[in-house]
Amino acid sequence: MTASPRELPSLGLEPPEFLRVSPLLRGLQEQAPICRVRTPAGDEGWLVTRHAELKELLHDERFGRSHPDPANAARYVRNPFLDLMITDTDADAGRRTHTETRRLLTPMFSARRVREMAPKVEAVVEAALDEFIAQGAPGDLHGGLSTPVALTVLCDIIGIPPHSRGELMTLLARMALLDSRESVERGQRDLFAFVEGLVGQKRAEPGEDIMTRLSEGGLPEARVAPLAVGLLFAGLDSVVTIMDHGVVLLAGHPKQRAAALADPAAMTHAVEEVLRAAKAGGSILPRYATEDVETGGVTIRAGDLILFDYSLPNFDERAFDAPERFDITRAPNPHLTFAHGIWHCIGAPLARIELNTLFTRLFTRLPGLRLALPADDLRLLEGQLSGGFTKLPVTW
Repeated sequence: MTASPRELPSLGLEPPEFLRVSPLLRGLQEQAPICRVRTPAGDEGWLVTRHAELKELLHDERFGRSHPDPANAARYVRNPFLDLMITDTDADAGRRTHTETRRLLTPMFSARRVREMAPKVEAVVEAALDEFIAQGAPGDLHGGLSTPVALTVLCDIIGIPPHSRGELMTLLARMALLDSRESVERGQRDLFAFVEGLVGQKRAEPGEDIMTRLSEGGLPEARVAPLAVGLLFAGLDSVVTIMDHGVVLLAGHPKQRAAALADPAAMTHAVEEVLRAAKAGGSILPRYATEDVETGGVTIRAGDLILFDYSLPNFDERAFDAPERFDITRAPNPHLTFAHGIWHCIGAPLARIELNTLFTRLFTRLPGLRLALPADDLRLLEGQLSGGFTKLPVTW
C-alpha cells in the first residue's frame, strides 16, 4: 500500500454485530487480501482479510511469536499479559518448541480419546443445567451455564481437582486485572506455582488426565505447568464465547433450531455454522514475520506485525455463499475458526462435542428459551478482547 501512516485505516476494539461485517472490515476485504492497517495500540501491521490467503499463511512457518526486539515490537493492543507472549527466542528454536508442544498434546485429543470423553461432557452439561434451571427464570446463561460447563470440562481433562478450582479462578481473575509487566510476571509465577503443586500431587495420585499423562512421560513439573496453563487460556474463554453466541444464533432462528434438534446430523452441521458465524471479525492472533515474505501482492518485512483474524475470512464471499446468512445446511463449510495448518486448534474435537451437547440438551430441556432483551442490545455488554458477553440474560 502507498498510504502514509496517517492515512492507514485504524482498527478498533468495538464488538462486531451478529452476522454483519463492519463497513471498515468489509471495505478492507474488498480492497486486498492483506492490508496495511493501524492497530488499536496505534502501531502499524498487516491484516489478513480473505479466506484463501489466511489458510495459506497458517501453513507458513515464517510467522510466529519471535521478534528480535520484543520491547519495541509493534502491538495489536497494549496489554502486559499479551506482551509476555512475544519472545526473542531464535525463530528456529521457537518453531521447534511449537512442534514439540503439539507432539506432546495432540495424542491427548485424538478422535478415540474425545469419543471416550463424550459421556463425561454430557454429565457435566446435565448437572450444570439442573442447577441453572433450579435457580429459575430469568437467568444469566453466560455465568450460570456456559462458563461452568466449559470450566468443569477443561479442569476435568487437565486434571485440576474440584477443591482447587476456586483458587484457580481467583488466580485467573487476578491476571485479568494486572496493569504492568512486573505485576503480570508475579501473577504468572503464582499461577505456575499453583499448577506445579498440582502436578506434584498427580505423581502421588495419578488420574486419567493430561497432567498425569505428561508427568508419566517424564516431563518435570516446571514443564508441565506452562502446558496446562496454556490449555486453560486457549480453551476456556474461546469456548464460552462460542457457546454464548451459538445460543443467541439458535434462539434467533427457531426453524433451524428445530431442524437441528430433530436430527443429530443436522445438529452437527449447526455446530459448524455456529463456529463460522459466531463472530464477524475481531478474532485476532498477532504474529511476526521472521524473514521477508512476499505474499498477497505485498512484501511483509522481517519483524513486521501480521494479524491473523480467524473470523473475518469466514465472511469472505469468495469462500462462502451469502456469508451473512445463518444457514445450518451450509455445505461445505470450511471455516477457519479453529485456525488451520500448524496453528490448528488441537482441542477442536472436544470443543465440538461440548457445543453439540450444550445446544442439544439446553434447547431440549428448555424449548421455550429466549433472550431476555433484543440481540442487538447484547453487543453493548461484550468485552474488549474476547468479544464475549459479561452477561447473557435469558428466560423461558
